[in-house]
Amino acid sequence: MAIDASTAPPGRPDEAAPRPAKPRLSPRDGLVLFVLCAAQFMVALDFSVLNVALPVLGADLGMDQSALQWAVTAFALPSGGFLLLFGRAGDLFGRRRLFLAGLALFGLASLLATFAWDPASFLAGRALQGVGAAAIVPTGMSLLTTTFPEGPQRDRALGISGTLLSLGFTVGMVLGGVLTDTLGWRSTMGLLALFALIVLPLAPGLLPESRTPDRPRLDVPGAVTVTGGLLALIYALSTAAERGFGGVDVIVTLVAGVVLLAAFGFIESRAAAPLVSLPMLRRSTVAWGNLGGLVTFSMMSTVVFVLTLYLQEILGLSAFGTGLVFGVQGIVSVLAGTYASRVIGRFGARRTLVGSLAGQGLLVAALLGVGEQAWWVWPATAAVSLASMCHLGAIISYGVTVTSGVPDEEQGLATGLVTSVQQTGLTVGIPLLGVLATTAPDLLTGTRTVLAVDAAATLGAAALIAWGLRRGVRA
Repeated sequence: MAIDASTAPPGRPDEAAPRPAKPRLSPRDGLVLFVLCAAQFMVALDFSVLNVALPVLGADLGMDQSALQWAVTAFALPSGGFLLLFGRAGDLFGRRRLFLAGLALFGLASLLATFAWDPASFLAGRALQGVGAAAIVPTGMSLLTTTFPEGPQRDRALGISGTLLSLGFTVGMVLGGVLTDTLGWRSTMGLLALFALIVLPLAPGLLPESRTPDRPRLDVPGAVTVTGGLLALIYALSTAAERGFGGVDVIVTLVAGVVLLAAFGFIESRAAAPLVSLPMLRRSTVAWGNLGGLVTFSMMSTVVFVLTLYLQEILGLSAFGTGLVFGVQGIVSVLAGTYASRVIGRFGARRTLVGSLAGQGLLVAALLGVGEQAWWVWPATAAVSLASMCHLGAIISYGVTVTSGVPDEEQGLATGLVTSVQQTGLTVGIPLLGVLATTAPDLLTGTRTVLAVDAAATLGAAALIAWGLRRGVRA
C-alpha cells in the first residue's frame, strides 16, 4: 500500500521534512485561527453544557425522564449524520459560504432553544443546532487545513484547534452546572447564541473562499445512503445508551444503518464523483489515522462517563466536585496542547499517534484498582488528567496524519472523514462499553470491567495502528 510521503528523507519515513519548533503566524492568520477555533469550541461546548441541566430543563418544559434523552439525541443525529454531506458540499459550492450559513443557523437555533416554550420547540432548536454544527465542523476544518500550509504551521493550528475541542467538552461540564445554578438552564443555550453572535460578524472579512475548481456534480445516491446510514446508526447507539440493545427500534435502526452504509460503499465504488474517494480510504495514513481517531474518542468518552458515575455514586462527590475533577483534566489538556505540535515536529505525527494511544491505554489501566475509599479521588484525578494529555496528543496527531498529503481540492473529503470519526467515536463508546458498568452486579465491579476493556482496546489499537502504518511506509 503506497503512501503520500514519497518525499520523505532517509531515516524519517513518516514525515516529509524536518520541521522548525516554533512556527510563527501573522496577525491575520491569528485572527483566522481565532474565528475557526472559536466556532469549533462553540460546537464542542454544545455537546456537554446541557447535560447537568437536563433535570431542571425537564421539569420546566414538562419533559419526562424518557424524553430527556432527546435533548441530546436531537442534536447528535443531524450533527453526525450530515457531516460527510456538508463536508463535500463545501468542497463543491464554497467552504466559507457553507461555514457562514452553518454559523447563522446555529445561532438562530440556539435562540430558539433559549426561548423554547414547550418540548417540541426546544427539540426543534436542538435539531437545527445539529444541522448548523454539521455544516460548521467539516468546513471549518477544511478552511483551517487549506489556509495553513502542510507542515509546522498546520500542525500548530491543528494543535490549537484540538486543544480547544477537548477543552470545550470539559468547560461545558463545569460551566453547565454553574450557569444552571445561577441563571437557569436557558442560559446554557443563550451562551451558545452569544458565541455565534461574536464569531459571525468577524468571519466574512477574514476567511478565504475555497472550493474545487471543476465543481463536479454532487453524488446524490451516496449522500442519501451515507446520511441515512449515519442517522440510523447514531439513533440506534444513542437510544441503546439509555434503554439497552433489546428494543425493536434499536435493532431495526441498527440493521438499517449497517445496510445503508454497505450500500453507500457499493455506490461509491461506481460513482463518477464519489462523496468519499475510495482511493483516499486506501491511503494508509487515512485508514489507520482515522482508526486511531475512532479509538481515542470512543474510549476516552467512555472513561469520562464511567468515572462520572464512580465519583458521584461510589465516592460521594457532588456534581460540582465532579466537575472540578474534570476541570483539572481540562487544564492539563490545555497545557498538553501547547506542546503537541512540537512533539509532532520532533517525532512525526504517526509515531505521536501510536505513542499517545499507548499512553492513554496504560493510564486507564492504572485505574483498574480503584476502590471505595475517598482518597481514590486523587489518583483518579491524576490518572484521568494524564490520560487526557495522551488523548489530546492522539486527537491532534490523527488529524495531522489523515490530512497530510491530501490535495486542497480533497481536503473537505479528508476533514469530513476526520469529523465523522469524531462524532462516531463520541457516540459509540458509551453504549458499547457503558452498559457493562450499569449491568454489573455492583457499580464498582462494573467500573473496573469497563476500564479493563477500555485499556485493552486502546492498547490493542495502538499496536495494530503501529503495524499498519509501518506496513504502509514499506509498501
